[in-house]
Amino acid sequence: MPRHVDTLVVATGNRGKLEELRALLSGLPVEVKAVSEVMTDPPHVEEDGETFADNAIKKAREVSHATMMLTLADDSGLEVDALGGRPGVRSARFAHARATDAENNAALLSALDALGDPPVSGSFPARFRCVLALIDPYTHDGKPQTVEGECRGSITRTARGSGGFGYDPLFVVEGTEQTMAELPDEEKNRVSHRARAFAALRPLLERVLRERAAQSARVG
Repeated sequence: MPRHVDTLVVATGNRGKLEELRALLSGLPVEVKAVSEVMTDPPHVEEDGETFADNAIKKAREVSHATMMLTLADDSGLEVDALGGRPGVRSARFAHARATDAENNAALLSALDALGDPPVSGSFPARFRCVLALIDPYTHDGKPQTVEGECRGSITRTARGSGGFGYDPLFVVEGTEQTMAELPDEEKNRVSHRARAFAALRPLLERVLRERAAQSARVG
């Protein structure tokens, strides 16, 4: 008999994040959909939290409440040591509220140029961080479950690579000489901050899916 398949709504309008999460979720009995694919008028969630966890939980709660569906939300960004952890939660709008990736990258390089020469290491240490929040309205009392992933590296002043999105072309992954945008998809989906967050999330998600399948069987 065909296995039970759930719909997992991803609370994002970022196509790059959505496709990356779809790749990471392959093999699980879930159909991954963007919130815009299940609602004609998706809620606009103001990402005004002070931390990635604040924003991820807020997005998951609002979308889960609106859809009454299993929901996964992500908040992630770049933290540069020399900038005191900026862009941080403002990574997607570092240049301005509706900034493009190119504008954010230019704003990052301008902020680093203003600091002068990099540290003795010759580069600016940085990290990508990701928090995933999972909410199921029908299990765990609808409470959010969160996990975190991190990928360390440094910032290069010359963008390289055509893959990925956001700051990927400027982020040299620790232990390699390649930017995140130069890594093959298979490698990126192993070492990225989002991949590491999902590795931590997977057992939680699998447990929720088992519980949902058991509930469906009882109702059936």
